Amino acid sequence: MDAQPLHPSVEEFISHLTVERGASRNTLSAYRRDLRSYSAFLAKRGVEDPARATREDVGAFVAELQRRGLAPASIERTLATVKSFHKFLVREGITEDHPAGRVPLPKKPTRLPDVISVGDVERLLGQPFPDDPAGIRDRALLEVLYGCGVRVSELVGLDLTDLDLRDGIVRIRGKGDKDRVVPVGGVAASALEEYLEHGRPYLRSKKGSQRADPSAVFVNFRGGRLTRQAVFGIVKRYGGRVGLDIHPHTLRHSFATHLLEGGADLRALQEMLGHADIATTQVYTHVGMAHLREEYLSTHPRARLR
Repeated sequence: MDAQPLHPSVEEFISHLTVERGASRNTLSAYRRDLRSYSAFLAKRGVEDPARATREDVGAFVAELQRRGLAPASIERTLATVKSFHKFLVREGITEDHPAGRVPLPKKPTRLPDVISVGDVERLLGQPFPDDPAGIRDRALLEVLYGCGVRVSELVGLDLTDLDLRDGIVRIRGKGDKDRVVPVGGVAASALEEYLEHGRPYLRSKKGSQRADPSAVFVNFRGGRLTRQAVFGIVKRYGGRVGLDIHPHTLRHSFATHLLEGGADLRALQEMLGHADIATTQVYTHVGMAHLREEYLSTHPRARLR
C-alpha cells in the first residue's frame, strides 16, 4: 500500500501511459516508483508541485541517486522517466519549462573485458582432455575460441563449408549476417583436424541421431548442433579444473589482448573480431595498459610507496 498519494499531474501522466500508450503493468509500476521517489525528493526541497521543478532540482535529484549508490544504468532509467514526465507536462500546457531536458547523465565507469594471462591459457589448454570423441571435441572447441577470437554464437554457427584448413582460414558469420575471414593455424588447426577425423564422426554415429545436423562443425552426442548453453558449460567445466572462473567471451577478450600485446595492428584486430567501429576494439588497448601497470607495480622495486 502506498504511503503517500501521487501528485495529480503524476497521476495524469500515468493515466496517459495507460490509456494512450497501452503501457504494461510492469512499465507503469516502474514509472510510478520512479516518480514517487522524484516527488518525495522535490517535497523535501520545498517543491510540492513537480511542474514547478527547476533544472537545479533535477540535477540535485540525480546527485542524490548517486549518493544512494544506484548503478549508472538505474540512474539513467530513472532520469529517462523524469524527462518523459516533464515533456508530458509541457505538451499538455501544464508548464512551459522542461527542466530535465539538458541535465547530464553521470558517466558510466569504463568496464574492461575479463582476460586471463598467457600462462592461464596454457594451463587451460594444456590440461589432459578425455581421450574420447567428446574430449577431442572439447579441446578443439576451446582452441578455436581462443585461437580465432570468435563469439560463442559464431562458434556454434560454424558449418563444415566454413572451414578451409588447407589455407588456414575460417569463414565467420558475425553480427548482422556479415561474413569475415579469420586465420586459423598452429594448435587450433591441428585440434580441429583431429576432431573432424576422430571426434565428430563418432558423435554423429550415436543412436537417436534423427536430430543430427550434417552441416554443423561442433555437435553433441546425438549429432545435433551444440547450443550456446552447452558451450558455456564446457568452458566453465574445463576452466574450473584448473582453477579459472571463465566464460567463452573471456577467451575472445584474451585473444584480442594477447595479440595487441604481441604487436598486432589495431585495424587488423578489428577485422578479425568483426567490430563495426574501431572504438570497440580500442578498449583492448586499455586492457593491455592495465596489465602493464599491474606488472610494473608487482615487479618494480620502487613502484610502491613504503
